[in-house]
Amino acid sequence: MVGQSPPCESSSAVLLEPFVHQVGGHMSMMKYDEHTICKPLVSQELSFYESLPLAMRQFTPQYKGIVSVHLKKDSLGNVTLIASPSLDNATGDPTVTLWHKCKWAAGTGTGGERAFGTWSHTQVTKTFKDGCPGKRLLRTDLQYCTDSLLEDANGNQPERKSYNPWGLHCHRQHLNRMSSKHNENKLHQFLLLENVVSKYNYPCILDLKMGTRQHGDDASEEKKARHIKKCEQSTSASLGVRICGMQVYQADTGHFLCKDKYYGRKLSPEGFRQTLRQFLCNGNHLRMDLLEPIILRLKALLSVIRKQSSYRFYSSSLLIIYDGQEPKENTAPLDNHLHFQKTNCTASHGAHHSRVDVRMIDFAHTTFKGSKCNHTTYDGPDHGYIFGLENLIKILQNISEGK
Repeated sequence: MVGQSPPCESSSAVLLEPFVHQVGGHMSMMKYDEHTICKPLVSQELSFYESLPLAMRQFTPQYKGIVSVHLKKDSLGNVTLIASPSLDNATGDPTVTLWHKCKWAAGTGTGGERAFGTWSHTQVTKTFKDGCPGKRLLRTDLQYCTDSLLEDANGNQPERKSYNPWGLHCHRQHLNRMSSKHNENKLHQFLLLENVVSKYNYPCILDLKMGTRQHGDDASEEKKARHIKKCEQSTSASLGVRICGMQVYQADTGHFLCKDKYYGRKLSPEGFRQTLRQFLCNGNHLRMDLLEPIILRLKALLSVIRKQSSYRFYSSSLLIIYDGQEPKENTAPLDNHLHFQKTNCTASHGAHHSRVDVRMIDFAHTTFKGSKCNHTTYDGPDHGYIFGLENLIKILQNISEGK
């Protein structure tokens, strides 16, 4: 995935910003334009997109092509990623050039893996103000705190006062890795994919790690054991699904409520159900109008997955997305005493279904018969994934029925 002889910078260079609506995962997702994101290319994921079954295309981001990126550094600590056009670029623009520049400090925090350091305030403030729907609702004081995504002992929500920092955390880690491992002449290929949340004003996103197994066929014994333990200690084993990240717009405060993968790993099956309900609550009432369209879309996906023989979607995620800005018909009058506390939202039934979306993402460990990176050939559908989908549908149906 690397080569030599980087191209010269193009006059049509585009600022490549951190994707501020990344709520899960560990690989940096970056925003190219309003409708396109990019991520480091993994050959197994590319193989999946290149041979994607027609029936699955409505449930995955559109694949838009490949660009080559090389690193550029300066003496002030600025890291620049410059991309050149590729013959495989499916956007049809021969001058596609991605450019990213973000100054970051090398400081470490107290959060271990989650240490964030302090970013250049001016640079990232501009990123947030220019690149994020609901931008007036997001703060840009960018010190990542270890417990910033968790409730305190009294059940209060400190994250109500902040943005979702996960994407920026992933982005800084990625720049660290590239800067330390590669020189400026190395070329790195990036996938261009559809930005599936671009059509939403206030994108509420739930990232679900699907299936009872998370390690790929190429995992080392140490990595395999680590992933098996994570599954056993989380709802992956009991439900076939666990929460990897979440942001949901809170109409009562004007902020996004955020949860990260560490929160999701600790949830019991009942805690998973409560958090799923919380994802459908806007701080004032439960969005009952969302349940039927989400369930219908999940059932349609389930039907498709059942027919995909040999596919194993190890470590992939499922996004459930809706707009936090309600249709006027769905807006319920608020009582003065009504406010958001955990998941105790009252139900609000709208006259019209809100637009929702369900998308599968992250196919770096997906395998199927005929894959260029195939390690093992499996028969039949992915029963672990199906198990997770069936439980997810059941839980949402119970919420719909008031159980």
